[in-house]
Amino acid sequence: MIRRLFPHPYLSALLVLVWMLLVNRFAWGSLVFAILLSIAIPALTEPYWPDRARLRHPGKIIAYVLLVIRDIVVANVQVAMIVLFKPNSRLQPAWITIPLDLRSPEAITVLAATITLTPGTVSSDLSQDGHALLVHCLHAPEPESVILDIKNRYEARLQEIFE
Repeated sequence: MIRRLFPHPYLSALLVLVWMLLVNRFAWGSLVFAILLSIAIPALTEPYWPDRARLRHPGKIIAYVLLVIRDIVVANVQVAMIVLFKPNSRLQPAWITIPLDLRSPEAITVLAATITLTPGTVSSDLSQDGHALLVHCLHAPEPESVILDIKNRYEARLQEIFE
């Protein structure tokens, strides 16, 4: 019964949280409406999700989110320093191809979103076979270190969570 009511429990929880944050105040009516949305939206979209994403270690999601938030703050400071103090002639932008060990579409999507959310980098393309991600970096004097950093900090953690 619970599985039929909440076919995607993580999505339902996220919908309640996002709705309550959007309302920006606690009211019982808002909470009830958020719960109704968290039942209706996953139920209506379930036919379009033929394969449910499998999370091997959902508890590690919190650690991953905290890591990404920390990296976003640090990258904001780094990009501000580059923009304010580094002359354009000394910038070394680069297109970098990151080979992927991830195979889950959901994990690849989270990786691409993480890279794009981090200031100074943008995910631009995914190879046809899904084995490489094209990333543009604002300043990458050592492209190999960027690849290793992304693979070690993000991809390895996402493999633990999704695969």
